[in-house]
Order: sequence, then structure tokens, then C-alpha cells
Amino acid sequence: MAKLVDTPRVIEAAGNKPKRIEEFIGRVATETPSVSVARMRSPSGWIEPGQTPEFDEYTLVLAGMLRVTTRDGQLDVRAGQAVIAPRGAWVQYSTPSSEGAEYIAVCVPAFSMDDVHRDAK
Repeated sequence: MAKLVDTPRVIEAAGNKPKRIEEFIGRVATETPSVSVARMRSPSGWIEPGQTPEFDEYTLVLAGMLRVTTRDGQLDVRAGQAVIAPRGAWVQYSTPSSEGAEYIAVCVPAFSMDDVHRDAK
């Protein structure tokens, strides 16, 4: 049977500035371990610690620009574009532009604090 998710769960975010994470599907919102779907809203100047996650992350930018830094360089992903960050590869997300960013992140399997492996501060 289909299940309506009428309200996302707001989750605390890592990083130097407050960022809003609204999980619609995932371990917290729906107890779904296979996938997580969340809307993110990051302010200008936000940056989070680098990470080497045990999940693939698919990100669709809805507004603004999301910078994705890897060991090979960086990508500026703008509204209407998407990026794939494969599991096991180091990645760091930030929003250095003045407009910040709004984006949808899909993690397979679902995001978990035990599997994200953030860099030490």
C-alpha cells in the first residue's frame, strides 16, 4: 500500500552555518534504510566537513549553486543540474555563492551518521 509522507522531518546539519535538512524518506522520517530523499537549504558561505560515505549520493540543484569538491577538483552545480558522488570517494559540499542553494539529495542506501565518515574537525 502506498504511504503518504505529508511532513518531512527536520534534521540537524553539519557545517559552519545553519543549514536546513528536511528528510521526506529515510532512516529518520520513514524508517527506510534503502534510500533517503531530503530537501536541503544552505545559506551563502556554508561548508561542511569532507566525508567518505558508504552510500551513493545523487543531488539535483533546484536554486542557487552547490560546490562539490573531490580529490580530483571541484564542480559548481547550478540550478537545473545534478551531480553523482559515488560511495567510497571523498567529497565535500559547500555553498560559496551569495544566493546559497536549495537542492534535493538522494542517498542509496539511506544516509546514516554511522556510514558518512566525516573528516575529523
